[in-house]
Amino acid sequence: MENKSGNIKHLIGSRIKQLRKARGVSQEALSEKIGMSSKYLSSIERGQENPTLDTFLRLTKALEVDVFELFNYSQTPSPKEAKKIVLDFANGGDKMKLEVVAKLIRSLFP
Repeated sequence: MENKSGNIKHLIGSRIKQLRKARGVSQEALSEKIGMSSKYLSSIERGQENPTLDTFLRLTKALEVDVFELFNYSQTPSPKEAKKIVLDFANGGDKMKLEVVAKLIRSLFP
């Protein structure tokens, strides 16, 4: 059970880090916003801590996500899977969908 619990903590911590980075927020900025040390936030992101429900709620508010997003780690594709998804879409997508996706990508990664 301990190994499984440690793995889940790691997955949730990685998900928090992913959400934070996707919003362009540093650990220092996020930790200040939610009132905790950046060292503790770093430990959460590395799966070394057991955050309280209150901490999860503060994180969701600061990251502007629903609580379930913190636990939605199983849906995050690996880089290899993500590349395959994008290439499959590009090879089979119609012109309008490809234009929309291209605009979305450009807006997210200028």
